[in-house]
Amino acid sequence: MANTTDPINHCLQRNWDMIESALAGMDDEMLTRAPAAECNSAAWILWHLSRVMDMFVHYRLQDAEQLWTKDGWAEKFNVQPGIEDRGVGWTAEQVAAWTSPSRDVLEGYYHAVNDAIRAYLAQVSEEELAREIVLPPLPEPRTIAACFGQVMWDNLAHGGQIAYLRGLFLGMGWHR
Repeated sequence: MANTTDPINHCLQRNWDMIESALAGMDDEMLTRAPAAECNSAAWILWHLSRVMDMFVHYRLQDAEQLWTKDGWAEKFNVQPGIEDRGVGWTAEQVAAWTSPSRDVLEGYYHAVNDAIRAYLAQVSEEELAREIVLPPLPEPRTIAACFGQVMWDNLAHGGQIAYLRGLFLGMGWHR
């Protein structure tokens, strides 16, 4: 019997597989290279999409502490541990000034967040998906299922950006 969250899991897993394939072909220089002024590097995008998902699943949906602070990731990234800071609204100068941590730290946070999302989706009920919440900046309540649609779109867009950068720097081979 299919689980209510199977479509969400399948969509996210396909995206995560694409990201893994793209990252596997990139060396550290490519990972941190912005393709042009006022553009994001793959490392910054990976940090940002991980922060968005961590905040969404923990803070917004469960009113729980984010991995960012709970597991000390903010310190490992050498940034302030603000629970809302995820790169949204950053200026081009702020993005350019951001320094990626080691690849192990960057990918470690990404994998920890993905594992937490899988664990959440494994236990979430149909009733929970139907529960309404307000997800800023929109003032009207939406179901958690609808909110997942929004955050999945964001995650997929950023996954595509990482895959595109891999292709830009190395050519074909960004996905199996």
